[in-house]
Amino acid sequence: MCDIMFMREIELRGHIIDSLILPKVFDKILDLGGDYKVLKFEIGKRKEDPSYAKILVIGRDEGHVDDILMELRDIGAEIPEIEDVELKEAEKDMVLPDGFYSTTNHITYIKYNGEWIEVENPKMDGVIVVYPEEKRAEVKTIRKVKKGDLIVVGHKGIRVIPPEKPREKGELFEFMKSEASSEKPKETIIRKIAKEMYAIREEYGKTGKGGIVVVGGPAIVHTGAGEALAKLIKMGYVQALFSGNALATHDIEWALYGTSLGVNIETGKPVSGGHRHHLYAINTIMKAGSIKEAVEKGILKKGIMYECIKNNIPYVLAGSIRDDGPLPDVITDVVEAQDKMREMLKGKKMVLMLSTMLHSIATGNLLPSYVKTICVDINPATVTKLMDRGTSQAIGVVTDVGVFLPMLVEELERLEENKKD
Repeated sequence: MCDIMFMREIELRGHIIDSLILPKVFDKILDLGGDYKVLKFEIGKRKEDPSYAKILVIGRDEGHVDDILMELRDIGAEIPEIEDVELKEAEKDMVLPDGFYSTTNHITYIKYNGEWIEVENPKMDGVIVVYPEEKRAEVKTIRKVKKGDLIVVGHKGIRVIPPEKPREKGELFEFMKSEASSEKPKETIIRKIAKEMYAIREEYGKTGKGGIVVVGGPAIVHTGAGEALAKLIKMGYVQALFSGNALATHDIEWALYGTSLGVNIETGKPVSGGHRHHLYAINTIMKAGSIKEAVEKGILKKGIMYECIKNNIPYVLAGSIRDDGPLPDVITDVVEAQDKMREMLKGKKMVLMLSTMLHSIATGNLLPSYVKTICVDINPATVTKLMDRGTSQAIGVVTDVGVFLPMLVEELERLEENKKD
């Protein structure tokens, strides 16, 4: 590089090698036309020991270095002698000040009046609103911003902490740290997922905190795995369900007629007049008034939605422009659906995404990066797209959900039997 005039130091702490933070920092500096010099590097000797690096970032001028530092903060770099955040008022509802800081889904702190404050409800593509009197800050979406809200602008006084990779051998998220592949041993993966789910359910049962959210598509029913998901709910491994009109409709179609898309689930053969069954199912629920009323009246006696009602599991059925009906329980206002999803995700420990690209990406956009996220799909592109849109913590299991869910239930039943012994 030539005519380099400006330099700033950054610091990295934690498991910066295992989590690939260090090489990401180097790559980002070079990609943005800068240069760097490693001033200090200490590697943790034991698994629990953090590493430390002090790096000199070099750029053409102050503005160039500031641009690089803004990107490095999102990866987890700390800037020594950080100033307080800059705040500007929103002039109108849903109108942001120029230069507003756009959030990541990582744990974030801001420095205000010399103190570090953890930002509540981290999610990607939001803004940070500060409440000085309460010494509190939270992430809001644009539409939630009100006139007079104090919005963080620029990139001073912000610290971002990406999730670190686990270093213990045998952990699910260490085992699955490479990209999604259909070649990974499915039984081993499912066994590790079951172990994580069992631990989360045990914690939820004792404390009422945490829990698991399932995001499901209609392929669950089409492949004959509806009964397995219903059993998961009954066993207490699901604390919320996100889906659309299709999953609920075909689940109810199966419960009433034994078909999905007019195909008999047991035989795999089309049924005469079966193409109308999903419409009959919708009409049956319309007559009853809602899915809950259909269960209470004894009309709906089994299935995924039946178990949700019987076990008081909340669900969000978010509508789509292509829906038949839709069912009366479907929320057709996407803003309302997103708000309900965001509320149900608070405090959850794991999200299990099953064969639905649309709802998986939508849910991923609402998640903090520390939530364990597993995406199961026969198409590896689903996992790739989910990660490309910011849900980098997701791990992918490339398999048929019709095989995955029954095996998962079997493994969980085995864990429960072993606990009894």
